[in-house]
Amino acid sequence: MYFDSLQAALSMEGHGSFVWVAYLITLLIISAILLLPALRRRRLLRRIATELARQESGYATGKGAR
Repeated sequence: MYFDSLQAALSMEGHGSFVWVAYLITLLIISAILLLPALRRRRLLRRIATELARQESGYATGKGAR
């Protein structure tokens, strides 16, 4: 597809708004698919580290000072 100007490329003969919104939605979905597992993994690792620290300090078993 070749266009005479940037305006013609953006408008795409009246269909540009639909096309660019579809690209935006696709980009958002792909970004979420890539980012959310990494964020969940980081959160899980933090929880595991916190739980291990509690167990090592004896808090979970009741051996620690209260």
